[in-house]
Amino acid sequence: MLTKLTFCLRRKPGLSWDEFSEYWRTVHAPLVRERAELLGIKRYVQVRTLQDRELHARMQARNGGAPEPFDGIAELWFDRADPRAGSEASRAAAAELLELTQWKPDHEIES
Repeated sequence: MLTKLTFCLRRKPGLSWDEFSEYWRTVHAPLVRERAELLGIKRYVQVRTLQDRELHARMQARNGGAPEPFDGIAELWFDRADPRAGSEASRAAAAELLELTQWKPDHEIES
């Protein structure tokens, strides 16, 4: 049986949507792909949101000043029966991925 874990993402303050999207696609996704087997990830999906300021403003006004919309949604699919789930190697890979995907100067995207 597959389990889907969904993350709703907002970019860091000061980061443009294009910078966020480029980093997520070209840096973060390959890091996940490299560790997917060890982490037991069966499927990884990135969904980028529509960037329409007027639409976002109308939706926020309609919802009583709701927070800024998400910039993307990540879906990670796992097989709950996978014996790697929760293993020491899997936890180490997850910690490494978390460390590697923090926005740092060496991950900046050049224009």
